[in-house]
Amino acid sequence: MAVCPGRCKTERVALVTWKSREGKGKGGGKKALTVRWPRGNKKKMAAALASAAQRVCSPWIWRTAWRGCAFIPSHGAHCQYMTLANALQKHCYVSAPPSVTVQQYRQSSFFGKLTADEIWKAVVAQSSSSKNRARGKRTKKKIKLNLNRGQMIGEGRSGILWPGLSAPILNQRSTLGIQRREKEEQGKLMSERLIKREEWEKKMRRKVKKERGFTGASWNGISLGHPDPSPDGETYEDFDSTLIELKTVSTMTAKEGRRRSFSALVVVGNKKGAAGFALGKANVKQNALRKAKNKAIHNLHYIERYNNHTIYHDISSTFHQTTIRMKKQSKGYGLHCHRAIIAMCKLIGIEDMYAKLYGSNNPLNLTKAFFKGLANQKTHQKLADEKSLYVVEFRDECGPLPIVVAKPQGPVREDPEPEDEVSDIIPEWREVKAAQGAKSRWANLKRTIW
Repeated sequence: MAVCPGRCKTERVALVTWKSREGKGKGGGKKALTVRWPRGNKKKMAAALASAAQRVCSPWIWRTAWRGCAFIPSHGAHCQYMTLANALQKHCYVSAPPSVTVQQYRQSSFFGKLTADEIWKAVVAQSSSSKNRARGKRTKKKIKLNLNRGQMIGEGRSGILWPGLSAPILNQRSTLGIQRREKEEQGKLMSERLIKREEWEKKMRRKVKKERGFTGASWNGISLGHPDPSPDGETYEDFDSTLIELKTVSTMTAKEGRRRSFSALVVVGNKKGAAGFALGKANVKQNALRKAKNKAIHNLHYIERYNNHTIYHDISSTFHQTTIRMKKQSKGYGLHCHRAIIAMCKLIGIEDMYAKLYGSNNPLNLTKAFFKGLANQKTHQKLADEKSLYVVEFRDECGPLPIVVAKPQGPVREDPEPEDEVSDIIPEWREVKAAQGAKSRWANLKRTIW
């Protein structure tokens, strides 16, 4: 587009020529437009040029010219206002016709238009083509990250103090302005942050496992600490938790294929008779442990203990294919049991007991059979009320004299308990032979000490 000025005594005349895409004739698609305005009136000159540009130029050229980015050259023009862009750049207040609309645009990108959730959705979302891939070719699912984590608003390497962010607004009843830290103070602060960041990275790389479990390379048997506080603010600092079993489980789905997750069996207790267990499942190991630990605290059982160190009587408990025989022991005997039973006894507060495991040693069945047997044991007072008899105990320090440990609350019956009553506990074969007087073949064997 070109503006060719003409000279006259009373008015100025300019011929505006441009190329049109529509014209394919002999003139090569050229078109012309004559623009007139009074001589010596620069404002009307600019208005006439603006009206001509609106008719000639496309809307985007007009907006660009208004911002001063497009220049329309003038051939042989001696006046500095002979170009449209120059006239608009010099801020001539143009009284344009009513049909002319000027709109100013600000440069922007999709980062300023879209919200953070919409941008993350575009990054994390899975395309339709990837959804139709084979199960083994799918990539790992992308996770939304928190970019604000670890960031401190108002802090940077330059050390500028911003009132209200990194510095107080008021200081001794005077308003503080934007200041800058000294180089020594800023260097010391940056070194402290670097040390804290290194410590945090080491802590993240450190394994959660802090003590040895049942074996050196196994997670089973480690202590997980006390459960997390409840939403009501109740804390469980007097409770401790132990991991009994941690295993990887998987399920086959139609869309994702084999989905792997972790299953954790955790037992909690306060070493005073209150204990419980629960299962926790999650895709992440730490989440599975946390779920099981916080779930077990809501499934507590109270276990009765005799003199706070052992069980009241011998117990035989069965769950599915697992059978546990528990025997009462005197003070100082210790725990002679399966390693999982020892861990549960410590959480309950049982110090002396003998237990023998028969059948399956599945940890979940073992735990259920153990809690089932302890929950069904009868205390001395309950047994006295049920039999309507005195309950006595024979101790070594008392000789043949019995000690009354419980008496019935109601009337005492006169007929004694039959002696040939069948016990609920199946005795072991070595106990039967010992009762019959049989001895082991190795009893009289003399051993040689090398």
